[in-house]
Amino acid sequence: MAFTLLLLLLAWAPGAHAMTPSFTRGTQTSRTESTTTTTEVFEIVEYSTATSYTMSGTNIQWSGKPRVDAGYSMILPGAATQFSETVLGPGISSTTNFTRETVTDSITVTTSVFTQ
Repeated sequence: MAFTLLLLLLAWAPGAHAMTPSFTRGTQTSRTESTTTTTEVFEIVEYSTATSYTMSGTNIQWSGKPRVDAGYSMILPGAATQFSETVLGPGISSTTNFTRETVTDSITVTTSVFTQ
């Protein structure tokens, strides 16, 4: 084994010489592709710091200012009537949750030109 290696080295050494490139111009092009996925998770919480009161309706009357304990009555008894009231106290008034996903594809092509 050692003898074969020695023969190979001896055969190769005398023929070794410096190599000079024979080109005068060249180009190199590279292309990079990537995909980025961004996932955003949103949780929006809205708070109320006071009590709010909402009243709506048709064929409804009241005396004074609309409030929880106001005396509401129908203007025309027996006629079509609609009445709604909402009381919202301090605390969480609403929550919204959603997820948004963004996918970005990117392609970069680079060309290098060189001369000697």
